Amino acid sequence: MGRKKGVAFDEGAPYDFDSENPYKDPVAMLEMREHLVREKWIQIEKAKILREKVKWCYRVEDVNHLQKCRHLLHQYLDATRGVGWGKDHRPPALHGPKVEAEVAE
Repeated sequence: MGRKKGVAFDEGAPYDFDSENPYKDPVAMLEMREHLVREKWIQIEKAKILREKVKWCYRVEDVNHLQKCRHLLHQYLDATRGVGWGKDHRPPALHGPKVEAEVAE
């Protein structure tokens, strides 16, 4: 008996989920719910990792943190938009990606 070379995870959404009629197949509905929760946790953990990087950069760079850590801070702010529980029913303008205002000429 040997070890497996790698473990394959099913990371995608269920293929048989019907968004028009979600209660048609209860198993697919539960798999879709688990998929959404898993994706939400991944986003939350990515934001936590970036927050730790920003903290570390602020401590190391001390006075120059405004210039040296700006890229990390922008990554962290972009990663935290729309992340968290209970934000799914809010309009995207409140929690979506930052929209740059276009300059009218």
